[in-house]
Amino acid sequence: MRYVKPVLVALFWIVVLAFLHYTLPQNDLARITDTYEKRVDFGANRWFWTGADGSDATPATRDVFFVQTRQPDGDVMVYRNEDTGWGWPPYFKFDSSNVQAIASDLSSTADNPRWVAVTHYGWRIEFMSIYPNVMSIRPVEGPDVRLIPWTSIVILVLLAAIVWALWVRWRRFRARRIDPMLEDVGDSFDGASQGLSRRRKRLSSWWRGGGS
Repeated sequence: MRYVKPVLVALFWIVVLAFLHYTLPQNDLARITDTYEKRVDFGANRWFWTGADGSDATPATRDVFFVQTRQPDGDVMVYRNEDTGWGWPPYFKFDSSNVQAIASDLSSTADNPRWVAVTHYGWRIEFMSIYPNVMSIRPVEGPDVRLIPWTSIVILVLLAAIVWALWVRWRRFRARRIDPMLEDVGDSFDGASQGLSRRRKRLSSWWRGGGS
């Protein structure tokens, strides 16, 4: 049983970190090789797609924009380009058509590459046909540009501040309300235990006196 609590704590933080890693925006350096639109039939992976209107209600099938890229190390990365609308995550993206037009305009060949920064969220899981979702695309000077994820940093700082504020308030509430209550309960138990001990001593004395 002593391993149960550490395991539960570890699982909790794994879920939290996975959620943040999937949801927070990330930046990739890449060269766009192609853009296209394809009819997608949604199945078990529908949770990783948004609805046709940017909501969380994903239909059985619909057309989706895609952006194919090749990264500086030669790896291929394919992104979907969907509106998030008013759904989750709350990036309020409504311009997937504009993003697709920008991606098409910035496409290039290996002989004459044009490097871009692709801001996205999500994961690429090939065997489940899951793609990260493009949020924006902008041209950069080259494949060695340093990209600082300012948006993710700001969000993490705000989350840390909120968690810290809630923790401080919980500690104060516990010190004012819960700890005194527990002390009173403990004192009541101690008093009851002492009273029971005295009764046992009197009964034992009476029994020994009666026996003699």
